[in-house]
Amino acid sequence: MSTNIVWHEASVTKEERRRKNGHSSFILWFTGLSASGKSSVANAFAHRLFEDGKQAFVLDGDNVRHGLNSDLGFDEVSRKENIRRIGEVAKLFVEGGQIVLTAFISPYREDRQVVRSLVAEGEFIEVFVQCSVEACEKRDPKGLYKKARNNEIPNFTGISAPYEEPVNPEITLNTEKYSIEECAEQLQYFLSEKGYI
Repeated sequence: MSTNIVWHEASVTKEERRRKNGHSSFILWFTGLSASGKSSVANAFAHRLFEDGKQAFVLDGDNVRHGLNSDLGFDEVSRKENIRRIGEVAKLFVEGGQIVLTAFISPYREDRQVVRSLVAEGEFIEVFVQCSVEACEKRDPKGLYKKARNNEIPNFTGISAPYEEPVNPEITLNTEKYSIEECAEQLQYFLSEKGYI
């Protein structure tokens, strides 16, 4: 890092933005296997927040890899950098007074912990989107599991690369057992009970 970089304080604080928006700002970090329903639940819930007049934005793994992280592969080092970058972007949204929903496989506990450490206590909510490999493989909307089984995709999480389930997520949403809307409802209830929304 250059020694010629100096932090510039913002003229509007996070607290002022929160007051203006009428709600807290935090990260909802959706983690789970490919095809577990992370993006579907995140987008369904973001729509609820939008309809309720709350400032929220979804950062989706595939979408971010089209731009910001288009230079990264899927080896372990690239995956770690992918999560590091998105963690820093998510932190900016929190500073901007928004609710940011991030839908990333983020297979390593250590990387998710790094993102948690970027923000204040209570500003990172780990949402484990639970779904077995078997169920995800049956869904396989992008045909990725089939390609992984045919050795066309190396380092595929759940098949040829590990996924480390959260040990103590703030909330677990089981998309094998419940529909996308039911999971969004469970998340809304949890956040309301905890005073986030």
